[in-house]
Amino acid sequence: MIEMIIIGAVALFTVVVVAFIVLRRRPRKLKTNRFEENWVELQKMCADKATWPQALIAADKLLDEALKKSRFTGKSMGERLTKAQRKLTNNEAVWFGHKLRTKVENEPDTKLKESEIKQALVGIRQALKDLGAFPDGK
Repeated sequence: MIEMIIIGAVALFTVVVVAFIVLRRRPRKLKTNRFEENWVELQKMCADKATWPQALIAADKLLDEALKKSRFTGKSMGERLTKAQRKLTNNEAVWFGHKLRTKVENEPDTKLKESEIKQALVGIRQALKDLGAFPDGK
């Protein structure tokens, strides 16, 4: 009788542990309206060449927020991007945007070209889509 209770307790404990691990690692569904609103504000910054750096920084921060909410862990955004690379369809463009943002922050006098800012923002936007930050088709 005691053996049956022990076996039952071990089985129950195993089920609870496995369920916890599976649920803990499952990415969260992101609230798309918040990301869309932030993206619209960010796009308004692109109208003026003087605010391109701020738009790039805001886009990169938005991506980092999406990575965190999708439960990609790491001490830095670079670590989170590395862990998310299998989920991202255009890794090179995302990394280009992130590296350009880092350059802009470290070297404030950096002159951005229109083609660079477009490439960076397109890559970041695609990553946000891949993570589910934008609804399908947008």
